[in-house]
Amino acid sequence: MKTIKFNNHKNIISEKLARLREQKQISQQELATKMQVMGISIDQQAISKIELDKRIVTDYELMCLCKILNVTAEDLTLNINM
Repeated sequence: MKTIKFNNHKNIISEKLARLREQKQISQQELATKMQVMGISIDQQAISKIELDKRIVTDYELMCLCKILNVTAEDLTLNINM
């Protein structure tokens, strides 16, 4: 399987996701559970890997994360320091 990276990153939302999740006082487990309710097969370890920039994020996952955190995709993706 080919590894997808951009400027040596697997995703561009890792830091912002962690910061927003913590600001909203949601644990990684709670976030994973909320995503599972939305039909996303994900667990706490996968959320951790996303926040550590060790896992890609699909477009559907991105939109679910935005809905749960009540932010736009631009909030998670713009002004990224890469």
